[in-house]
Amino acid sequence: MSMPSENEMRAAIKSRDYAFDGRFVYAVVTTGVFCRPTCAARPARPENYRFFADAAAARRQGFRACKRCRPEEKASGADNLIASARYIIAHADEKLTLAALAKRAGLSVSRYQRAFTNAIGISPKALQDAARMDQLKSALKSGDGIAGAIFEAGYGSTSRVYGRALSNTGMTPKAYRAGGKGEKISHACRKTALGWLLMAATDRGVCFAQFGPGKKVLVEQLASEFPNADISGSPASQSADLDRWIKALDQHLSNNAPRPDIPLDLKGTAFQVRVWRFLLSIKEGDVVSYSEAAAGIGKPTAHRAVATACGKNRVAVLVPCHRVLRGNGEFGGYRWGMERKRALLDAERARNATS
Repeated sequence: MSMPSENEMRAAIKSRDYAFDGRFVYAVVTTGVFCRPTCAARPARPENYRFFADAAAARRQGFRACKRCRPEEKASGADNLIASARYIIAHADEKLTLAALAKRAGLSVSRYQRAFTNAIGISPKALQDAARMDQLKSALKSGDGIAGAIFEAGYGSTSRVYGRALSNTGMTPKAYRAGGKGEKISHACRKTALGWLLMAATDRGVCFAQFGPGKKVLVEQLASEFPNADISGSPASQSADLDRWIKALDQHLSNNAPRPDIPLDLKGTAFQVRVWRFLLSIKEGDVVSYSEAAAGIGKPTAHRAVATACGKNRVAVLVPCHRVLRGNGEFGGYRWGMERKRALLDAERARNATS
């Protein structure tokens, strides 16, 4: 495949278009580093870019590979599909056709549909519907008018969302805006290597995982986060999944077991959820700055808002806000204490070194 034009490459870098991944790399003369076009690093001045057909060509000119996007590693098909899923989530309120998504991924429609569903676990349409529902819930909870929130989330009509409201949210949009009355949340608590941890979940996934001085305080915090929900303890016989999840997370924290893959039910504003989803893309052992995280969600000037969103994270460890540092490399803040943040990062780096 021929190298794109310079205008196409500059546009691809600006939009982090994964469709160009593998077609070229770019270097920054001021840093001496070369990257793939989807790199989430802070954008450089356009005049400092240099373009190469591949990593070997950049190496010959004296540039070194970026440690973040690893441009010398071949992008896997799974990476492409994960990037496609992120694109769907970021553009959930838009009309996305299967043909257009397949074209972006460089696949035929039928192959894209099969590969995406196998890799992500749900179809592109189901993912967009779920992301739209998240946007709708956030807008309703923040007090937006029902009709306005529905149209802003991209549904186009009130009948389309009411037809699926019960299956997606467990309540109508009106009830959700009223505070989630009737939402059932189960919880379980364990003492881990990092202190007491309470995990709580709806029937869609974990919505709360926090450290604290003891079970009583943590249950009170849970109740304050979800004041109108039906909250109850979780005997294993009633919520076997939650019991397994908290045991798995305890093993991760206390015995250095791999981080468990646990379904999440993230509740927050649209911006907060966008930040949290970006955090989920950071590999274990890696760190980013608040500015890099802001650039990663397409809001390069919103680093303070990103820091606030990290501080509002209700799901410790599983949404890894501990992997975000200040621009100068200092640890910055952490909702559950700096000792825990340092311990989490040290453990992740040790696992990476061992592997």
